[in-house]
Amino acid sequence: MDIATIVGFIAAVTCLMVGIGSNLASMIDPPSMIIVVGGTLSATLIANPLQEVIGLIGVIKCAILTNVPVPTELIERIVGFAETARREGILALEQAIEEGDDPFLSTGVRLAVDGTEPDLIMDILETELQFVQERHEQGQTIIANMGNAAPAFGMIGTLIGLVIMLKNMDDPAAIGPGMAIALLTTMYGAILANIIFGPISAKLKVYSSKEVLAKRMIIEGIMSIQSGDNPRIVEHKLSVFLSPKSRPSTEEREAA
Repeated sequence: MDIATIVGFIAAVTCLMVGIGSNLASMIDPPSMIIVVGGTLSATLIANPLQEVIGLIGVIKCAILTNVPVPTELIERIVGFAETARREGILALEQAIEEGDDPFLSTGVRLAVDGTEPDLIMDILETELQFVQERHEQGQTIIANMGNAAPAFGMIGTLIGLVIMLKNMDDPAAIGPGMAIALLTTMYGAILANIIFGPISAKLKVYSSKEVLAKRMIIEGIMSIQSGDNPRIVEHKLSVFLSPKSRPSTEEREAA
């Protein structure tokens, strides 16, 4: 679970509540909410297949519940496979696979154990990685488009409110509701875009890049193990994926 997402959302809501103070009731306008929220959802349904829109629930959950592999732990696991393969042979890796291992890693190890040609292993894993990226980008794009649609419908609501207000200038009682729609729809659209859709889309991109990095490390590790590289060489090949300060310490590994 990503605590930062939850903390950030709570902090944003708290800041809004402090700013609004005792005027909360005046900030609630059902017609304005319907225009912004309903309009955003409607535009999303028009632009995307129903199944993908329903799948957004799972996409949004990923911004909170996704567990991204820790690169240093992944390196240690792959180097452990390399040590086992060098000591007992590559066939021993099948017994070394644990239930909690990354499915992508387990697939690559099993392909290597089965004696699959290196080029075919690379092709299978790269193809899977490509479609993982495409699925991630699909969800990110829908969320980002919702972030663009919310302010647009806020502006539409503003125009509706201004039209109502201007057409009823002779009726003072109608000016207030028209002005409320005009201003509150803009506010609702900005809140949805900048507190929900925009940040979630950005967080998903970060998670996607981290997952892609982990899978590329796995591919490099599997290919290195299959070619019979020394565990130290395997560790070096994987460490270059990380910044120098994030790389695992060889001395610490040997001490452990």
